[in-house]
Amino acid sequence: MLTPSRASHRYKSVADEQAALKMRIRDLAQARVSYGYRRLHVLLQREGWSVNHKRVYRLYCQEGLMLRNKKPKRHVSCRRREERLTATGIDDSWSMDFMSDELFDGRRIRLLTIVDNFTRESLAVRVAASIRGQDVVEVLQQLKEQHRLPRTIRVDNGPEFTSKRLDQWAYMNGVELDFSRPGKPTDNAFIESFNGRFRQECLNENWFLTVTDPWRTLWKRWNPGETTTMASGPTAPWGTCPRGSSPYWRK
Repeated sequence: MLTPSRASHRYKSVADEQAALKMRIRDLAQARVSYGYRRLHVLLQREGWSVNHKRVYRLYCQEGLMLRNKKPKRHVSCRRREERLTATGIDDSWSMDFMSDELFDGRRIRLLTIVDNFTRESLAVRVAASIRGQDVVEVLQQLKEQHRLPRTIRVDNGPEFTSKRLDQWAYMNGVELDFSRPGKPTDNAFIESFNGRFRQECLNENWFLTVTDPWRTLWKRWNPGETTTMASGPTAPWGTCPRGSSPYWRK
């Protein structure tokens, strides 16, 4: 009778494989492609999962979801995105994106644009030398006082939109951030269409001397004959227009 070596013995775990938790972590990682395991852990806690960050990290590694430090030069495959629901009313779904331009002396400026996906109306335009995640939250807070907040806001994976400050604001206000796939601007087609018209009809047609000039140009088109009034201060101007009066609006 042969006696097997003790080195060949293996312990077989009887612990739960956490299949449901693994599936949820993978779904969240696919929706928030720039999130690591710590931020995924925060999202799981918000959904009611009673799990610590160490277990999330272990399952995160088992599923091969670690973020790459360097992007591959070629994308040989692409996962088909689920069909997005069409906006059914005013303030049901918004879109946000950034644009860039330069002044007469070559200084760069950035513009944050927000549109309603149902009416195609421009809700706000903010112009500044630089715009951070905190600045995006300030604009959304101003819109909150004038409009009903949307159910979802479509954004890309830029650092301002994936910031912890914006994520916290969206969670506290019950707004879902719908991220587009990296390298797929067609996932956010409404704001891309608006930005194209905005650049063609405003940015390319005017010569700006100061960071306030783009907004002054918009104000004159929205309110012809009225004195320009805008937010002032080091964060640069921004503003909105009444429903239906924007030059970049269509039914």
